Amino acid sequence: ISVVVASKPGVYALERAKNAGIEGIVLARSDYENVDAYSEALENLLKEKHTDLIVLAGFMTITNEKFTKAFLGIVGEKVLAAYPGRILNIHPALIPSFCGKGYYGLHVHEAALARGVKVSGATVHFVNEVCDGGPIILQKAVPVEQGDTPETLQRRIMEQAEWKILPQAVSLFCAGKLSVNGSIVTIKE
Repeated sequence: ISVVVASKPGVYALERAKNAGIEGIVLARSDYENVDAYSEALENLLKEKHTDLIVLAGFMTITNEKFTKAFLGIVGEKVLAAYPGRILNIHPALIPSFCGKGYYGLHVHEAALARGVKVSGATVHFVNEVCDGGPIILQKAVPVEQGDTPETLQRRIMEQAEWKILPQAVSLFCAGKLSVNGSIVTIKE
């Protein structure tokens, strides 16, 4: 890991990075006039740090109807174009269920419980121009239990799925074991 970038100060990822001896940088969206200016600054920072892979994990901002959510900040066309097939995101549901605009954080789990699903989970996917629409790399199912609240379901999905499949997907990418053909990801043996 070359750098951890956060869109606001005080996030736990920055403390974790510091404790691991990894550089942490705050690139605040509010410091930039618009999405394009922020995206350009983000792209420049990532290039300066010789970034090969961007891993999105926890940032919950949708830039507009066309673009996706991102941990690193508001990812615009420039960053997306500069890192095709090299941006991974984790989503707290089994895509294509409960994904896209408005489905982030507890909203995902509230919707799943309101629908009465018996299984939820998490999905790691490549980021493209469609919110939560990139090719799926890994998914892991987690049972919904009677009496679950959005908070208990969120915690179980994080512990049993997200924290397992995101590092696994990063390892597969770094080992060169992922290939994409259209919307299908194949994992090489």
